[in-house]
Amino acid sequence: MSEILKSKRFFIRKSLVGKNQVIEVTFKSGKVQKYNHDEVYEVMKSKLEAMPCFIKYKSYTSSSSIPVIARELIIKDEVKTKKKSKK
Repeated sequence: MSEILKSKRFFIRKSLVGKNQVIEVTFKSGKVQKYNHDEVYEVMKSKLEAMPCFIKYKSYTSSSSIPVIARELIIKDEVKTKKKSKK
């Protein structure tokens, strides 16, 4: 398996399908979650293929959370929250 890909948003990309990529996403809330891109793609495939954004850009993103349909696939032992620094 390749290195963990880090991001500030949840995403599914057609170009990553079949690569078994694990993605760690840190949301604005500070919540950090990991998921396997291929497993989430398989669960969301029918919904994604009907979405205009996925058809046009071959990508779907969410900056606030992992979609409900995919939450059961979050890698549980890796869920953590980063502390926000006060400014």
